[in-house]
Amino acid sequence: MMSRRVAGILLGLVFFVSLLSTAPAHLLSVILPQGQVQLQGYAGTVWQGSASRALVRLGSGYMHLGAVQWSLEPLSLLLLAPRISLDSKWGQQLISAELVLRGDQDMDLHNFTASVAADLLRQYAPVALQGNFNAQFSELQLRAGLPHSAAGRLVWQGAAWQAPGGLQPLGSYAVEIQQAPGEMLSGEVLTLSGPLEATGVMQLQGREYQVDILLNSAVAMDAQLQQALSLVAAPESGGYRVKLNGQF
Repeated sequence: MMSRRVAGILLGLVFFVSLLSTAPAHLLSVILPQGQVQLQGYAGTVWQGSASRALVRLGSGYMHLGAVQWSLEPLSLLLLAPRISLDSKWGQQLISAELVLRGDQDMDLHNFTASVAADLLRQYAPVALQGNFNAQFSELQLRAGLPHSAAGRLVWQGAAWQAPGGLQPLGSYAVEIQQAPGEMLSGEVLTLSGPLEATGVMQLQGREYQVDILLNSAVAMDAQLQQALSLVAAPESGGYRVKLNGQF
């Protein structure tokens, strides 16, 4: 009698584990922050799955991620901090990261890399920029949707400005970013190559930002570029200084 009961329990456990292991991929939507991510075209399971189309909310709009593949660590659900490894591709845009979800607006990112076209900024600001933005972060923590801790680098590769008279090459630039937990985020602006040299700092404390960048050129700046810079910068030492501060 006892052996039958044990066998029944074991059979029930096997059945339960089988159900869990084949849980459909669309159940991932229960784990993801509501209203922040949209997935369509599910395939696979919730543990190892994919979606043919993904969008993530940024501000008042959505950023397209394209096709997404993910893996979810089962044990992380017991800690109420789902850990997801994902890769996305949309044309030449590539994003890869390990996510730890801690709430609707709280998230830890590890080994985060991304490559997106610079003209993506047209969705958020009236600027016509060219080139690629590349990001590499060993760590990026978000709390209430804002950076809480960070260590990484942003690179604007092959930067160019689409002037009324044609494309104006600028160069390649990097921002080295560091932020101790709960402290101010600070980014050092560096010039990697190109005729337009940029040096300075960018800072973010909560929603308050400060930008102080000096722009110089070893050769005469294009007249259209000078005209555009004069709208946001002040002449200084043969170049232009961009000083901005405010809230977003």
